[in-house]
Amino acid sequence: MIRLYMSMSVDGFVAGPGDSTEEPMGRGGFRLFNWLDDRNSDGPSGQVYRECLATGALIAGRRTYEHAGRWNGDHHDGVPMFILTHHADDDPPGSAVYMTDVAECAAQARAAAGDRDVMVHGAGAAQSLLRAGLLDEIELHVVNVLLGQGRRLFDNLPAEYIELEPLRQLPAHDVTHLRYRVLR
Repeated sequence: MIRLYMSMSVDGFVAGPGDSTEEPMGRGGFRLFNWLDDRNSDGPSGQVYRECLATGALIAGRRTYEHAGRWNGDHHDGVPMFILTHHADDDPPGSAVYMTDVAECAAQARAAAGDRDVMVHGAGAAQSLLRAGLLDEIELHVVNVLLGQGRRLFDNLPAEYIELEPLRQLPAHDVTHLRYRVLR
């Protein structure tokens, strides 16, 4: 299962305005991760966080990877990281591999994850996987805030619609965790 995990504002932003490697989430964007304060709880946010950490591989876009400081070479538990990029111009640290072909990236991530799920981070990676029909599920952490501007999660998709089947809704303090199956 390849599943997108993304925190976003109610108005669809995954980063505030002016995001860069120096200010990875843009102005006000780190507000989207306040729900992680409850990651060690027995509540919904703790459950979702534990599910994230149970994944066996990661696919991320190059922009997300760079803005996150390359996760210092390890996103979680040493899982293999597959970084979608237009140009694989250097060697990433740790277990990361740069990939330019989305189908090959998905295949390698699935193989590396074994019987566990593959986590996806980043708007660009999500859009590429959706366009290729390779994203199985979407887990959105919708935070009770309107950022008003910044980087949107689904800005660059084709004009055709993509049907989603709701799988669960977990309300928590200041966030609602929503999971959808992508219908093809």
